[in-house]
Amino acid sequence: MQNLKSVTPQQASVIFGIPAGTLANLRSQGRGAKYFKRGKRVIYFVSDLEAWLKEEPVYTIDSVK
Repeated sequence: MQNLKSVTPQQASVIFGIPAGTLANLRSQGRGAKYFKRGKRVIYFVSDLEAWLKEEPVYTIDSVK
């Protein structure tokens, strides 16, 4: 990954594979990664997205060994 500190929802979609529409739905529900608004522009810090994705992992049989 590039050394990006902040990304737009569209950039986050490309980097993390989460559709921008899903991120918008999560924001409207008060869920998802922490974000910031500057006017109408939504910004995510990459570190916040990474932390959010690591919050609730799904463990498989192979990962518990």
